[in-house]
Amino acid sequence: MFRALLLTLAALIAPAYAADPHPVVTYSKAAKFDDVRDDLKAAIEGKGLVIDYQSHINRMLERTGKDVGSAKKLYADAQAFVFCSATLSRKMMEADAANVAMCPYTMAVYTTAQELQRVYVSYRRPWRPDGSAASKAALKEVETLLDGIAREALGMK
Repeated sequence: MFRALLLTLAALIAPAYAADPHPVVTYSKAAKFDDVRDDLKAAIEGKGLVIDYQSHINRMLERTGKDVGSAKKLYADAQAFVFCSATLSRKMMEADAANVAMCPYTMAVYTTAQELQRVYVSYRRPWRPDGSAASKAALKEVETLLDGIAREALGMK
């Protein structure tokens, strides 16, 4: 019974993942971290959005590395901005109350320890394999916003 349920779920989800195989979108360019971080912040705020929180991911990893048994340096710097759009968030939640899990939005900017001259900007796609057409359309609008912000931060527009 359990196996049949798993196979049924896999069959239902597989086509959606085939159409959208990458849940994280990442762009990069050769640049200075501080410049891209500042450009990402400006791109978010330029859309009239308020950054609720700035997470210093790299600092946390360095601070806690010994506690979890790893001193491996992953990033030269890694930060994330957390924010929301009142208009788009309301639209996606009116379409489906479960979309509350997609808010707030997070965009990360980072440089790896191995590639100091390349800066990455990434975000998670606000996507669900289920949901109504209205929900999917609202989530697509959020993704369009996030993608535009990422591209603008890297000078790709």
